[in-house]
Amino acid sequence: MAETTTAATTAAAGPSVRAPLIAAILVSIATLGLATFELAMSEWPSGFVLLVLVPLAALTFIGCGLWSMTLLLRIRQDGVKFAAPFAIYGLTLALLAYAPLQQIALQRNFDWHRTDRERIVARIEAGELKPNLAHNPNLVALGNGEANVSAGGNDIVVDRAENGHYFVLFLTARGLKHRFSGFLHVPPGGDPADFFEFDDKPPSLVVRYDKDWYFVAN
Repeated sequence: MAETTTAATTAAAGPSVRAPLIAAILVSIATLGLATFELAMSEWPSGFVLLVLVPLAALTFIGCGLWSMTLLLRIRQDGVKFAAPFAIYGLTLALLAYAPLQQIALQRNFDWHRTDRERIVARIEAGELKPNLAHNPNLVALGNGEANVSAGGNDIVVDRAENGHYFVLFLTARGLKHRFSGFLHVPPGGDPADFFEFDDKPPSLVVRYDKDWYFVAN
C-alpha cells in the first residue's frame, strides 16, 4: 500500500526541472558578474582573462542556453515550468545587451572610494605624499598602510601641472602594452588631455564623473 502511494505521488509530481533551473541561475549570475567586473579583473594577467575566462564563460552560456531550448519541447507533456530555464537565459541575454553593467560597476567604484581618494589627493597637494619608486618618477606606492584605491598594487600616478597642482590617476585596470584606465583627478580648471600620459596620444575615453573627476582610458 505504501509503495502504491509513493508511486502515485511521484507520478503526480512529474519530472523535475530543478537541475536545469539551478544551472541556469548559476551560469547567468556568473556571466553577469564577469560582464560587470571584467574591467576591474583586467589587472589579472590579461591573457588569462581575454583568452581563457571570457571565451569559456561565453561557450558555457551558449551551451546551456541551447540545452534550455530543448526543454521547451517538454512543455506540452510536462508543463510550462520547463520554460523557466530558457526565460532566465533570455533575461540574462537582454541584460548583457542593454544594461550598462560596467558603468554601474564604475559608478559604484567611484562612490565607494571617493572619500579615500580625495584624502590622498589632499596629501599629495600638501607634499605629504611624493613619488617613491626609483624606476618611475611619477609613481607613488601607497602600500598596505592606505586603503586599496588603485588597481595593480595600489600605486597611483601623479603629474605636476604648470600651476603647481597635480593630476592624480587612480587605476581601475592595467593591461598589456601600457594600456590603462582609471579615475583621474585634475587640478582646478584642468583638462584631462593635459595629463602627461596623453602627451603622445589623446585619451580614447574621457567621462566626467564630477567636478575635477574624470574616468579616462588610453
